[in-house]
Amino acid sequence: MQWYFVAALLTILTSSQGILTTLSQSNGKYLYDYATVPFLAEVFKLVVSSILLWRECQASPSTQMTTDWKTVRLYPIPSVIYLIHNNVQFATLVYVDTSTYQIMGNLKIVTTGILFRLFLKRKLSNLQWMAIVLLAVGTTTSQVKGCGEASCDSLFSAPIQGYMLGILSACLSALAGVYTEFLMKKNNDSLYWQNVQLYTFGAIFNMARLLLDDFRHGFENGPWWQRLFYGYTFTTWMVVLNLGSTGLLVSWLMKYADNIVKVYSTSMAMLLTMVLSIYLFTFKPTLQLFLGIIICMMSLHMYFAPRNMLVDISVTAKAASESLKEVSVDRRSDS
Repeated sequence: MQWYFVAALLTILTSSQGILTTLSQSNGKYLYDYATVPFLAEVFKLVVSSILLWRECQASPSTQMTTDWKTVRLYPIPSVIYLIHNNVQFATLVYVDTSTYQIMGNLKIVTTGILFRLFLKRKLSNLQWMAIVLLAVGTTTSQVKGCGEASCDSLFSAPIQGYMLGILSACLSALAGVYTEFLMKKNNDSLYWQNVQLYTFGAIFNMARLLLDDFRHGFENGPWWQRLFYGYTFTTWMVVLNLGSTGLLVSWLMKYADNIVKVYSTSMAMLLTMVLSIYLFTFKPTLQLFLGIIICMMSLHMYFAPRNMLVDISVTAKAASESLKEVSVDRRSDS
Protein backbone atom coordinates (compact mmCIF):
# COMPACT_ATOMS: atom_id res chain seq x y z
CA MET A 1 0.00 0.00 0.00
CA GLN A 2 1.10 3.56 -0.67
CA TRP A 3 1.57 5.76 2.37
CA TYR A 4 -0.85 8.41 1.12
CA PHE A 5 -3.66 5.83 0.87
CA VAL A 6 -3.03 4.74 4.46
CA ALA A 7 -2.79 8.38 5.58
CA ALA A 8 -6.12 9.21 3.90
CA LEU A 9 -7.78 6.19 5.53
CA LEU A 10 -6.31 7.21 8.90
CA THR A 11 -7.73 10.71 8.44
CA ILE A 12 -11.22 9.31 7.79
CA LEU A 13 -11.11 6.89 10.74
CA THR A 14 -9.70 9.51 13.13
CA SER A 15 -12.33 12.07 12.14
CA SER A 16 -15.12 9.54 12.64
CA GLN A 17 -13.84 8.57 16.10
CA GLY A 18 -15.18 11.69 17.80
CA ILE A 19 -18.46 11.47 15.90
CA LEU A 20 -18.99 7.80 16.81
CA THR A 21 -18.11 8.52 20.44
CA THR A 22 -20.71 11.30 20.54
CA LEU A 23 -23.32 9.05 18.92
CA SER A 24 -22.60 6.32 21.49
CA GLN A 25 -23.93 8.58 24.24
CA SER A 26 -27.47 8.36 25.53
CA ASN A 27 -28.97 11.69 26.59
CA GLY A 28 -25.48 13.16 26.83
CA LYS A 29 -24.17 10.38 29.08
CA TYR A 30 -22.16 7.20 28.62
CA LEU A 31 -24.06 4.08 29.70
CA TYR A 32 -20.81 2.10 29.54
CA ASP A 33 -17.48 2.44 31.30
CA TYR A 34 -15.43 4.47 28.83
CA ALA A 35 -12.16 3.16 30.33
CA THR A 36 -13.00 -0.29 28.91
CA VAL A 37 -12.93 1.03 25.31
CA PRO A 38 -9.12 1.53 25.08
CA PHE A 39 -8.58 -1.86 26.72
CA LEU A 40 -10.81 -3.67 24.21
CA ALA A 41 -9.18 -1.72 21.37
CA GLU A 42 -5.74 -2.93 22.52
CA VAL A 43 -7.05 -6.51 22.69
CA PHE A 44 -8.51 -6.13 19.18
CA LYS A 45 -5.17 -4.86 17.81
CA LEU A 46 -3.33 -7.68 19.58
CA VAL A 47 -5.64 -10.37 18.16
CA VAL A 48 -5.50 -8.96 14.61
CA SER A 49 -1.69 -8.61 14.74
CA SER A 50 -1.33 -12.15 16.12
CA ILE A 51 -3.43 -13.61 13.31
CA LEU A 52 -1.51 -11.65 10.66
CA LEU A 53 1.80 -12.72 12.23
CA TRP A 54 0.70 -16.37 12.20
CA ARG A 55 -0.25 -16.11 8.53
CA GLU A 56 3.04 -14.42 7.71
CA CYS A 57 4.99 -17.18 9.49
CA GLN A 58 3.01 -19.81 7.58
CA ALA A 59 3.80 -18.14 4.26
CA SER A 60 7.43 -17.38 5.11
CA PRO A 61 9.16 -19.45 7.81
CA SER A 62 12.11 -17.03 7.69
CA THR A 63 10.04 -14.17 9.14
CA GLN A 64 12.38 -12.05 11.27
CA MET A 65 11.44 -11.81 14.95
CA THR A 66 13.93 -10.50 17.49
CA THR A 67 13.24 -12.07 20.89
CA ASP A 68 16.23 -11.00 22.99
CA TRP A 69 15.37 -9.18 26.21
CA LYS A 70 17.39 -6.07 25.32
CA THR A 71 14.99 -5.40 22.45
CA VAL A 72 11.73 -6.61 24.03
CA ARG A 73 12.22 -4.45 27.13
CA LEU A 74 11.99 -1.30 24.98
CA TYR A 75 8.36 -1.93 24.00
CA PRO A 76 6.66 -1.05 27.33
CA ILE A 77 8.18 2.46 27.18
CA PRO A 78 5.56 3.97 24.76
CA SER A 79 2.79 2.68 27.04
CA VAL A 80 4.48 4.29 30.05
CA ILE A 81 4.84 7.60 28.18
CA TYR A 82 1.17 7.56 27.16
CA LEU A 83 0.19 6.70 30.75
CA ILE A 84 2.10 9.75 32.04
CA HIS A 85 0.67 11.85 29.20
CA ASN A 86 -2.91 10.93 30.15
CA ASN A 87 -2.30 12.00 33.76
CA VAL A 88 -0.70 15.26 32.62
CA GLN A 89 -3.80 15.91 30.48
CA PHE A 90 -6.06 15.69 33.52
CA ALA A 91 -3.71 17.92 35.52
CA THR A 92 -3.64 20.51 32.71
CA LEU A 93 -7.44 20.70 32.61
CA VAL A 94 -7.41 21.70 36.26
CA TYR A 95 -5.77 25.01 35.31
CA VAL A 96 -7.11 25.72 31.80
CA ASP A 97 -10.49 25.37 30.11
CA THR A 98 -11.21 22.88 27.33
CA SER A 99 -10.87 25.42 24.48
CA THR A 100 -7.48 26.61 25.70
CA TYR A 101 -6.32 23.02 26.14
CA GLN A 102 -7.33 22.09 22.59
CA ILE A 103 -5.48 25.08 21.18
CA MET A 104 -2.37 24.33 23.26
CA GLY A 105 -2.53 20.74 22.01
CA ASN A 106 -1.47 22.00 18.59
CA LEU A 107 2.00 22.54 20.03
CA LYS A 108 2.60 18.81 19.49
CA ILE A 109 2.80 19.53 15.75
CA VAL A 110 5.91 21.65 16.24
CA THR A 111 7.36 19.51 19.06
CA THR A 112 7.01 16.42 16.86
CA GLY A 113 9.06 18.14 14.16
CA ILE A 114 11.74 19.14 16.70
CA LEU A 115 12.01 15.66 18.29
CA PHE A 116 11.84 14.12 14.82
CA ARG A 117 14.98 16.09 13.96
CA LEU A 118 16.80 15.58 17.28
CA PHE A 119 16.22 11.89 17.95
CA LEU A 120 15.71 10.37 14.50
CA LYS A 121 18.29 12.64 12.83
CA ARG A 122 15.86 13.38 9.99
CA LYS A 123 16.71 16.66 8.33
CA LEU A 124 13.85 18.88 7.19
CA SER A 125 14.21 21.65 4.64
CA ASN A 126 13.43 25.24 5.54
CA LEU A 127 10.27 25.00 3.43
CA GLN A 128 9.14 21.91 5.37
CA TRP A 129 9.72 23.68 8.68
CA MET A 130 7.61 26.57 7.42
CA ALA A 131 4.91 24.10 6.42
CA ILE A 132 4.89 22.50 9.90
CA VAL A 133 4.58 25.88 11.63
CA LEU A 134 1.87 26.84 9.15
CA LEU A 135 -0.02 23.63 10.00
CA ALA A 136 0.06 24.52 13.70
CA VAL A 137 -1.19 28.03 12.88
CA GLY A 138 -3.96 26.66 10.67
CA THR A 139 -5.28 24.15 13.20
CA THR A 140 -5.15 26.80 15.94
CA THR A 141 -6.98 29.33 13.77
CA SER A 142 -9.76 26.85 13.09
CA GLN A 143 -10.27 26.32 16.84
CA VAL A 144 -10.25 29.93 17.99
CA LYS A 145 -13.72 31.24 18.62
CA GLY A 146 -14.96 34.74 17.96
CA CYS A 147 -13.71 37.47 20.26
CA GLY A 148 -17.27 38.05 21.38
CA GLU A 149 -17.21 34.61 23.03
CA ALA A 150 -16.46 34.32 26.73
CA SER A 151 -13.78 31.70 26.05
CA CYS A 152 -11.79 34.19 23.96
CA ASP A 153 -10.80 36.10 27.09
CA SER A 154 -9.69 32.90 28.85
CA LEU A 155 -7.05 31.94 26.28
CA PHE A 156 -4.37 34.04 27.98
CA SER A 157 -5.75 34.21 31.49
CA ALA A 158 -4.74 30.76 32.76
CA PRO A 159 -2.06 30.45 35.48
CA ILE A 160 1.50 29.65 34.43
CA GLN A 161 1.14 26.07 35.72
CA GLY A 162 -1.49 25.41 33.05
CA TYR A 163 0.76 26.56 30.21
CA MET A 164 3.74 24.59 31.54
CA LEU A 165 1.66 21.43 31.83
CA GLY A 166 0.24 22.05 28.34
CA ILE A 167 3.75 22.29 26.89
CA LEU A 168 4.73 19.13 28.79
CA SER A 169 1.67 17.34 27.41
CA ALA A 170 2.59 18.33 23.85
CA CYS A 171 6.18 17.15 24.36
CA LEU A 172 5.06 13.81 25.81
CA SER A 173 2.65 13.21 22.93
CA ALA A 174 5.40 13.96 20.40
CA LEU A 175 7.94 11.86 22.33
CA ALA A 176 5.64 8.83 22.36
CA GLY A 177 5.15 9.07 18.59
CA VAL A 178 8.83 9.61 17.78
CA TYR A 179 9.92 6.82 20.12
CA THR A 180 7.40 4.42 18.57
CA GLU A 181 8.77 5.24 15.13
CA PHE A 182 12.29 4.58 16.45
CA LEU A 183 11.17 1.15 17.68
CA MET A 184 9.41 0.24 14.45
CA LYS A 185 12.44 1.18 12.33
CA LYS A 186 15.10 -0.06 14.74
CA ASN A 187 15.44 -3.36 12.87
CA ASN A 188 13.86 -5.34 10.06
CA ASP A 189 11.54 -7.34 12.29
CA SER A 190 8.08 -8.19 11.02
CA LEU A 191 5.62 -5.34 11.53
CA TYR A 192 3.12 -7.79 13.02
CA TRP A 193 5.67 -9.11 15.53
CA GLN A 194 6.45 -5.55 16.61
CA ASN A 195 2.71 -4.86 16.92
CA VAL A 196 2.22 -7.97 19.08
CA GLN A 197 4.83 -6.68 21.52
CA LEU A 198 3.44 -3.13 21.56
CA TYR A 199 -0.17 -4.17 22.04
CA THR A 200 0.60 -6.84 24.63
CA PHE A 201 2.07 -4.20 26.91
CA GLY A 202 -0.70 -1.78 25.90
CA ALA A 203 -3.37 -4.28 27.00
CA ILE A 204 -1.51 -4.93 30.27
CA PHE A 205 -1.26 -1.22 31.13
CA ASN A 206 -4.93 -0.58 30.26
CA MET A 207 -5.94 -3.57 32.41
CA ALA A 208 -3.88 -2.13 35.25
CA ARG A 209 -5.75 1.17 34.87
CA LEU A 210 -9.11 -0.61 35.14
CA LEU A 211 -7.93 -2.45 38.24
CA LEU A 212 -6.65 0.81 39.77
CA ASP A 213 -10.06 2.43 39.15
CA ASP A 214 -11.68 -0.46 41.04
CA PHE A 215 -9.45 0.14 44.07
CA ARG A 216 -10.08 3.90 43.95
CA HIS A 217 -13.85 3.39 44.05
CA GLY A 218 -13.77 0.52 46.52
CA PHE A 219 -15.19 -1.97 44.00
CA GLU A 220 -18.60 -0.29 44.40
CA ASN A 221 -19.54 -1.34 40.85
CA GLY A 222 -17.88 -4.74 41.08
CA PRO A 223 -14.60 -5.83 39.45
CA TRP A 224 -13.87 -4.46 35.99
CA TRP A 225 -14.31 -7.78 34.18
CA GLN A 226 -17.94 -7.99 35.32
CA ARG A 227 -18.82 -4.62 33.79
CA LEU A 228 -16.58 -5.01 30.73
CA PHE A 229 -19.45 -5.14 28.21
CA TYR A 230 -22.11 -3.45 30.34
CA GLY A 231 -24.06 -0.81 28.40
CA TYR A 232 -22.41 -1.66 25.08
CA THR A 233 -24.41 -1.02 21.92
CA PHE A 234 -23.64 -1.44 18.24
CA THR A 235 -22.28 2.13 18.14
CA THR A 236 -20.02 1.43 21.12
CA TRP A 237 -18.54 -1.57 19.34
CA MET A 238 -17.98 0.63 16.30
CA VAL A 239 -16.01 3.00 18.56
CA VAL A 240 -13.82 0.08 19.69
CA LEU A 241 -13.34 -1.17 16.12
CA ASN A 242 -12.54 2.34 14.89
CA LEU A 243 -10.02 2.99 17.67
CA GLY A 244 -8.32 -0.37 17.10
CA SER A 245 -8.14 0.07 13.32
CA THR A 246 -6.70 3.56 13.78
CA GLY A 247 -3.92 2.14 15.94
CA LEU A 248 -3.04 -0.48 13.33
CA LEU A 249 -2.82 2.17 10.62
CA VAL A 250 -0.61 4.37 12.81
CA SER A 251 1.82 1.49 13.38
CA TRP A 252 1.97 0.94 9.60
CA LEU A 253 2.82 4.62 9.07
CA MET A 254 5.47 4.48 11.79
CA LYS A 255 7.08 1.51 10.03
CA TYR A 256 6.88 2.62 6.41
CA ALA A 257 6.35 6.41 6.54
CA ASP A 258 7.05 8.76 9.46
CA ASN A 259 5.58 10.84 12.28
CA ILE A 260 5.09 13.93 10.13
CA VAL A 261 2.68 12.01 7.89
CA LYS A 262 0.76 10.93 11.00
CA VAL A 263 0.67 14.53 12.29
CA TYR A 264 -0.81 15.74 9.01
CA SER A 265 -3.37 12.91 9.01
CA THR A 266 -4.58 13.66 12.53
CA SER A 267 -4.64 17.42 11.90
CA MET A 268 -6.69 17.01 8.73
CA ALA A 269 -8.95 14.61 10.63
CA MET A 270 -9.67 17.33 13.19
CA LEU A 271 -10.70 19.73 10.43
CA LEU A 272 -12.80 17.03 8.73
CA THR A 273 -14.55 16.32 12.04
CA MET A 274 -15.43 19.99 12.44
CA VAL A 275 -16.83 20.14 8.90
CA LEU A 276 -18.90 16.95 9.37
CA SER A 277 -20.20 18.27 12.70
CA ILE A 278 -21.86 21.12 10.77
CA TYR A 279 -24.18 18.59 9.10
CA LEU A 280 -24.49 15.99 11.86
CA PHE A 281 -24.76 18.17 14.97
CA THR A 282 -25.49 21.78 15.88
CA PHE A 283 -21.97 23.02 15.20
CA LYS A 284 -21.98 26.39 13.44
CA PRO A 285 -19.27 27.11 10.86
CA THR A 286 -17.07 30.12 11.52
CA LEU A 287 -14.78 32.27 9.43
CA GLN A 288 -11.87 30.98 11.50
CA LEU A 289 -12.69 27.40 10.48
CA PHE A 290 -12.56 28.19 6.77
CA LEU A 291 -9.37 30.23 7.18
CA GLY A 292 -7.81 27.38 9.14
CA ILE A 293 -8.71 24.87 6.42
CA ILE A 294 -7.13 27.07 3.74
CA ILE A 295 -3.94 27.51 5.79
CA CYS A 296 -3.68 23.75 6.46
CA MET A 297 -4.16 22.94 2.78
CA MET A 298 -1.37 25.36 1.92
CA SER A 299 0.83 23.68 4.52
CA LEU A 300 0.02 20.24 3.12
CA HIS A 301 1.01 21.37 -0.37
CA MET A 302 4.20 23.02 0.86
CA TYR A 303 5.40 19.93 2.73
CA PHE A 304 4.60 17.13 0.28
CA ALA A 305 4.56 18.73 -3.16
CA PRO A 306 7.58 18.09 -5.43
CA ARG A 307 10.13 20.89 -5.38
CA ASN A 308 9.52 21.75 -9.02
CA MET A 309 5.90 22.59 -8.15
CA LEU A 310 6.97 25.05 -5.46
CA VAL A 311 9.98 26.65 -7.10
CA ASP A 312 10.33 27.60 -10.77
CA ILE A 313 13.50 25.61 -11.35
CA SER A 314 13.90 26.87 -14.91
CA VAL A 315 13.99 30.50 -13.72
CA THR A 316 16.38 29.58 -10.90
CA ALA A 317 18.66 27.71 -13.28
CA LYS A 318 18.58 30.61 -15.73
CA ALA A 319 19.52 33.08 -13.00
CA ALA A 320 22.36 30.81 -11.89
CA SER A 321 23.57 30.48 -15.47
CA GLU A 322 23.56 34.26 -15.94
CA SER A 323 25.51 34.77 -12.71
CA LEU A 324 28.10 32.26 -13.91
CA LYS A 325 28.43 34.13 -17.18
CA GLU A 326 28.96 37.39 -15.30
CA VAL A 327 31.69 35.78 -13.18
CA SER A 328 33.30 34.40 -16.35
CA VAL A 329 33.27 37.82 -18.05
CA ASP A 330 34.73 39.46 -14.95
CA ARG A 331 37.58 36.95 -14.82
CA ARG A 332 38.36 37.48 -18.50
CA SER A 333 38.42 41.26 -18.07
CA ASP A 334 40.74 40.92 -15.07
CA SER A 335 43.10 38.76 -17.07
